[in-house]
Amino acid sequence: MVDNLSKSVRSKIMRSIKSSGTRPELLVRKLVFALGYRYRLLKPRLPGRPDLVFPKRKKVIFVHGCFWHAHFWLSPECPIAREPNGKYWKTKLLSNKKRDDRVICLLRDAGWESLVIWECELSDAMLIRKKLAHFLA
Repeated sequence: MVDNLSKSVRSKIMRSIKSSGTRPELLVRKLVFALGYRYRLLKPRLPGRPDLVFPKRKKVIFVHGCFWHAHFWLSPECPIAREPNGKYWKTKLLSNKKRDDRVICLLRDAGWESLVIWECELSDAMLIRKKLAHFLA
């Protein structure tokens, strides 16, 4: 597949994609806060830069975008992400997936529990609320 945008335009678009403070992340923060839990956003010594950190509980939450974290490989019925065409994107997303797996293992080895919330799951607020409550209890 050929990109119909110039390299500089494509680069500008890619730079504008936020890594934190996204709408899905803000929704999870709001649900966690409503459940009565308080969290930290940045814990520089933790691998993988978790989205929400609960230091006293030694728990972290990652809010993953379905495309960027290759949810379609884990859940083919994901309504948001589709497997991309082209070697570059498949290689890039596979690299992201391997990194995510490595980060979860590093955290587990350091005694931290991790929860991954997928972007597509956020359409069911009750499910996410239950998932969060169970994880943080």
